[in-house]
Amino acid sequence: MDFLEQDILNYCNQLSSSDNLLEDLERETNYKILMPRMISGKIMGNFLKLISNLKKPRYILEIGTYTGYSAICLAQGITQGGQLHTIEINEELKSFSSKYFEKANLANKITLHIGNALELIPTIDLLFDIIFIDADKKNYCKYYELAMKKSQKGGYILIDNVLWSGKVLDESKSHDIETREIQKLNNLINSDNRVENTLIPIRDGLMICKVL
Repeated sequence: MDFLEQDILNYCNQLSSSDNLLEDLERETNYKILMPRMISGKIMGNFLKLISNLKKPRYILEIGTYTGYSAICLAQGITQGGQLHTIEINEELKSFSSKYFEKANLANKITLHIGNALELIPTIDLLFDIIFIDADKKNYCKYYELAMKKSQKGGYILIDNVLWSGKVLDESKSHDIETREIQKLNNLINSDNRVENTLIPIRDGLMICKVL
């Protein structure tokens, strides 16, 4: 969900840099894949690409690949010899995302893991410069704690959907497991002296944490 008027969003999209391959990826996702609204989209994708290019990471971890849009954006800033590890639980999406990693000439920089991220993350023997969390919301706090253990000092943890279509403001939604988890995560991060954080209202809310 976006929180700006559609006309403003359209204007922002029109005046933001485009990538033909990512446009094809988004179009095919909308045509073939269930729940296409899960894709990052141009504005979020460009923002992730910007962060990666500024940070120039060696290693990136992404929790939640979906069709590969955000992975392609994040991989743009990886330094020579670096690698992006991305984890997707749905094996049916493997061929789709892998196809676009090849088309983007990034297959040698992206390692796709299929399985449960809670089980897989501890097996990856690396510390990461950027970690992007965009997976099942009911495990967000667990992902965050794993991310803290896997982050370099000075690295960034980025967490998507932390406004959850505005439901985080509604206390009556506290019975909703996903809403309650995101509320818990946001409060946890804001009181966590291990990070400096900013929640920005881009798309459905992006929490940015710098690991101290």
